[in-house]
Amino acid sequence: MKTQKDAPEDRGNAVAVIFFILGLGTLLPWNFFITASPYFQSRLNTNTSGNSSTTSDPYNFDCWMTLLAQIPLLLFTLLNTLLYQCIKEKVRIAGSGTAVFLLFILTAVLVKIRMDEASFFSITMATVWFINSFGAIFQGSLFGLVGLLPPKYSSVFMSGQGVAGIFSALAMLLSIVFQTDAESSALGYFITPCMATMITILCYLSLPYLEFSRYYLGNYEVGTQNDFKCNEGVTLSHIRENGQDCATKSNNVNGKGCEADAEALKTTDALLKSKQIETQERSTVLQVFRKVWLMALCVTLVFAVTMSVFPAVTVNVKSTYPGEWNKYFITICCFIVFNAMDWMGRSITSVVQWPSKDSAWFVAMVVSRVVFIPLLMLCNIEPRIHLSTVFHHDALFVIIMSAFAFTNGYCASLCMSYAPQFVSCKDGETAGALMTCFLALGLSLGGALSFFLKSIL
Repeated sequence: MKTQKDAPEDRGNAVAVIFFILGLGTLLPWNFFITASPYFQSRLNTNTSGNSSTTSDPYNFDCWMTLLAQIPLLLFTLLNTLLYQCIKEKVRIAGSGTAVFLLFILTAVLVKIRMDEASFFSITMATVWFINSFGAIFQGSLFGLVGLLPPKYSSVFMSGQGVAGIFSALAMLLSIVFQTDAESSALGYFITPCMATMITILCYLSLPYLEFSRYYLGNYEVGTQNDFKCNEGVTLSHIRENGQDCATKSNNVNGKGCEADAEALKTTDALLKSKQIETQERSTVLQVFRKVWLMALCVTLVFAVTMSVFPAVTVNVKSTYPGEWNKYFITICCFIVFNAMDWMGRSITSVVQWPSKDSAWFVAMVVSRVVFIPLLMLCNIEPRIHLSTVFHHDALFVIIMSAFAFTNGYCASLCMSYAPQFVSCKDGETAGALMTCFLALGLSLGGALSFFLKSIL
């Protein structure tokens, strides 16, 4: 990584705020999309019989949505990792972000368009595929970008992703409290990501205008050593000539200009040193993997454990207190508690990073999270056939869920922060993109494992 010694200051933490928003913008659209599940179900489940309405799922919507989300997420994350050097960063990030924005505009428009169920299902599934395809490129490219910055910015980016889950959970709670109909809620769920995605793209496009981000992300033109040009168009040779003039003409009326050139010389020399490192030939993906493989496997295990029980298993936990509380129990104790504690775990890594990246205790902590699978499966889940309930009380479920979510955010954020530290600066983007690929692999493995775990309850 580039040294903090020569780096300019992140004034007002502007770059940190931008990467927080970028993290928020990567996950908020899809989180809001899946929160609108009642709307999709209401348009596909229209069968009634007799005097009572029967709930049916002729299109098996949730299963197809999960499948058509995970496949492109894994596939396009892998493609982005292997081919990102062939496509310019700005094209990948701004292009994929714009595509996600347009897809949510289409989804919002469809709310007001009546059509038969089969056509609506087909269009929705195609939208799911493309949202996750472009979302994978968007997220993978931004993880690669943040890999070029100091480790703290990876934590900030991950923290922003955690907030996305909180927003969607709160939106779900408000919909229940105010008893909003499915169609009105869906419009809010789809318009909000449009606004968030647009803000995210604008934040990304503002990075080249900040000195701190230019220093780390390499937004400079580099010629030869004697003709180094920064964004202001000042050449190294020109600055050095003026610097020499300053030494002999200190009493000249242009002394202030010479002092400015001398300061520019110091800054430019530092930038030149950093760019000499960047212009070296990048390592191959395989070479980078050999350095970050342990962190890659750790992040895969973290998300595989999490997705194996959340939300597929935890959403079936029932409260021991009957009445009005049951209506809010899952939204609050499952989704809001998980997302809030997950965000806390992600955020705290910007202050505390323990164990260290080289410590065996870190791997042990990641592996130990497997214990949450049986703990959550033994909560008050109904219906169940094979296993007995051990943890009946609501409070026990909340405590287990809180620890489960906190360690998910903490371990995942540490993995993503540590990985770029195992490679040189020039390979930071490759390491970030590679870690995103294994993150997606963990999500897919966890989703597949959830079917088995539900069957043995």
